[in-house]
Amino acid sequence: MTVVVDASAIMALMLGEPGADEVLAVVRRSLMSAINVSECCARGVERGASADEVLAIIRGYEVQVIGFELEDALDAAQLREPTRTIGASLGDRACLALGRRYELPVLTGDRRLAEIDPGLGIAVHLIR
Repeated sequence: MTVVVDASAIMALMLGEPGADEVLAVVRRSLMSAINVSECCARGVERGASADEVLAIIRGYEVQVIGFELEDALDAAQLREPTRTIGASLGDRACLALGRRYELPVLTGDRRLAEIDPGLGIAVHLIR
């Protein structure tokens, strides 16, 4: 199954956190927003890695990085109001918009994202 992965899913995999096995099972050829790649790289830098090292790991898993296009920007903006109560960030909404555009489930370690309204047409699967 192809999925959209967010930064929390990839970080769980890279750091061996709970849920890493679930991510490993589907990560090859998954999709990821470039905004979420930026989040992963920033977290990696905070932990002493370089952004290039983190990107190399992501590429090693054959994750297809999808640019944040105008269509995604508009959808993420439209998701602002219906996800406000769960505190969805721009990165969260970029990931959700990507899942909706490709009609793929979103894989995340972020429990708040599982609380989105099912009427939005986005399937969210928690890894832990």
